[in-house]
Amino acid sequence: MSDVLSQNEIDNLLAALSSGEVDVEEMKKGNENQVKNYDFARPSKFSKEHLRTLEIIFEHYGRLLATNLPVYLRKNISVEVMNSEAVTYMEFSNALSNPVLLGVVDFAPLSGNIIVEMATKLGYAIVDRMLGGEGEPLEKNRDFSEIELIIIERIMVVCVELFREPWENVLEIAPRLERIETNSQFAQIISPSEMISIVTINIKIGEVEGLMNICLPYITLEPVMDKLNTKFWYANMSDKQEETFEEDIEKLIRKAAIPIRVVLGNSVVSVSDFASLQVGDIVRLDSKVNDELNVYVGDMRKFTALPGSSGKNYAVEITSIIREESADE
Repeated sequence: MSDVLSQNEIDNLLAALSSGEVDVEEMKKGNENQVKNYDFARPSKFSKEHLRTLEIIFEHYGRLLATNLPVYLRKNISVEVMNSEAVTYMEFSNALSNPVLLGVVDFAPLSGNIIVEMATKLGYAIVDRMLGGEGEPLEKNRDFSEIELIIIERIMVVCVELFREPWENVLEIAPRLERIETNSQFAQIISPSEMISIVTINIKIGEVEGLMNICLPYITLEPVMDKLNTKFWYANMSDKQEETFEEDIEKLIRKAAIPIRVVLGNSVVSVSDFASLQVGDIVRLDSKVNDELNVYVGDMRKFTALPGSSGKNYAVEITSIIREESADE
């Protein structure tokens, strides 16, 4: 519904028109719809919301890289998402130089491939580090050897596997590294005029710094484009947290190793008696045969139990649980 003017506002507007303070022609021009030119060579398939959601996804991915890669490279690694943009595949491929490191990734169950482009100096640093060096890049770029590509492929496979977790709020994916290309002409996965989104990540391995570009074609992401908005992503992430975090924490706690000890009793002996103890001597304790024993978890008295055996092993049978309020008694 349009706004309704009061009588005073109508009178003031008429007075302004009659005095010439307001130009009727300018008001008409202001109401005309502005026509925007549409570039058919660069259709706007990725909105700002889509690009922002991709940045959020890959910020999560960056944290995983910074946590997992040091295990293999034994170096401090920092990762930062720089920006995301929508361009044509031709613009992306024309900006590549040779040699180049392009990982062609099958993004199943989505059709088509994505490309992970890694700066060559990062590749040289990875090879040097994996072979026991300090992780220094080469002073002059050269082609990668077959052995070097195999070493880089190992790290690239790790990077590809880490895609699973950040994308699970949108879709359960099973990414797989198909091959590594060092010539951009052999990585034409889509038509040059197709739109892609590029997420640029800055990776620092020790003192070596370089970029990783993730190329995501629109035709690959098209089935899940409606899910690439922050509202859906955060809602899905919240639901998943409520469902799984409690269960995951419980599983981790169950695997924790904690010391448990049972105190049979206590006795006080002199230093001379302790020094002269021999095998077979009997030390009298302050507890009786039928008395319950204290069971300690760490340093906390948590249970009472009776002594016994299980097969050929000594054992205790828990008789009561000491609650928190009485644990310090």
